[in-house]
Amino acid sequence: MIEDKMKAAVLTDLNKIELQEIKIPVPKDDEVLIEIKAVGLCGSDVHYYQHGRIGDFIVEKPIILGHEASGNVVEIGRNVKGLTVGQRVSIEPGATCGECEYCKEGRYNLCPSVEFLATPPYDGAFCEYIAMRADLVFPIPEEMSYETAALVEPFSVGVHAINRGRLSPGETVVIMGMGPIGLVTAAAAKAAGARMIIGVDLEQSRLDVAKEMGATHTINLREENLKEKVNEYTNGTGTDLAIETAGSPKAVQGTIESVRKGGRVAIVGMSPQDEVPVSVSKIIDKEIDMVGIFRYHHTYPMAIEMLSNPEIDIEKIITNKYPLNDTAEAFEKAIHDKTNTLKIMIYPN
Repeated sequence: MIEDKMKAAVLTDLNKIELQEIKIPVPKDDEVLIEIKAVGLCGSDVHYYQHGRIGDFIVEKPIILGHEASGNVVEIGRNVKGLTVGQRVSIEPGATCGECEYCKEGRYNLCPSVEFLATPPYDGAFCEYIAMRADLVFPIPEEMSYETAALVEPFSVGVHAINRGRLSPGETVVIMGMGPIGLVTAAAAKAAGARMIIGVDLEQSRLDVAKEMGATHTINLREENLKEKVNEYTNGTGTDLAIETAGSPKAVQGTIESVRKGGRVAIVGMSPQDEVPVSVSKIIDKEIDMVGIFRYHHTYPMAIEMLSNPEIDIEKIITNKYPLNDTAEAFEKAIHDKTNTLKIMIYPN
C-alpha cells in the first residue's frame, strides 16, 4: 500500500537543497506512477543549483531537480495499455505536445511546449515517486540494472549526436571532452561501429575511463598537441566526424581543426558564452557540415537495445553513490571535486 506522502530533495534557494515531505502525485488517465530507484545527477542540475537559471529557463520557485531516472511502475492510469504494475522501466523526461510542426515532422526535441523534468517550472525525479505519461516510459530487460536504465537518458544524447553526425560503420571520430556526455558518446560511437574513436581531454583520469568506454586513442591536451596527434592517428587526413561535448570555445575550434575535408562536426556542449569565434575560412575551405545537438528524439528503444549488449558497461562512468537524504552533499561533491567525479547516482528508494 503506497502512503500519501513521500520524501523529495527540493532546491529552495541558490546552493540550498532541503529534504521535504510532499504529496505523492496521482497519475492521470494516460500516466503511470513510478517508484524511483536511481537518478543521475546532471550538469544542468548543478547549474540550476549554483546559478538558478540556464539561458531563458529561470528557477522562480522551489523545484525538484533530476531527470535521468529509472524505477518500477506501481500504479497505472485507466487509459494506459502496454504497461503493467511491477515493470522495471527507464523514463524519457520530456513530454511534448505532439501537435506542433516539430512534433509532426518527428523532431519533437524541438517542441516549444515540452514539459521536461527538472526544467523550470517542472519538477524532476529527486524524489520517491513521479507520475509520467505512459508513452515516455520504456520497459527494460530483466538483466539491466536501474543504474544503466537511468543512464539511458545521457546515453541518448550520444546516440542523437552520432545520428545527426551521420556516423557510419568503419568511420573515424574525435570527441572533444571526456566528461559524462563525451564518455557515453564514445560508447555510442563504438556501438555504431566506428573504426577509430579519439577521446580528447585535459585530465588523464578521464582519458583512462574513455579507453574503457570505447576510445581507441586518446589525446591529453596538457601534454600533447591536438592537430599533430589527430594527424598522426589519421595519416594526416583528419577524422570523418568531430563531436564537441565539453562546452568550450577552444573545443569547438578544435573540432574544425580535427575534421577532414568534407567531414562533419556536431556541437553538443553548451558554451558559457553564446558567441564562439570560429574560423569561417576553414569551414568553407574544408566544406564542413556543422550541426547542433539538442537533447534527442526517438532514441530510447535503440539506446536500451545498445546498452543491453554486455560489451558496453556504461556504469563505468559512475563514480559516486548517495541516498536521497544526502542529495545536498552530492551536489557539493559534484561542484568541489570535479577531477575525481564523473557521474553521481542518487537512490530515492
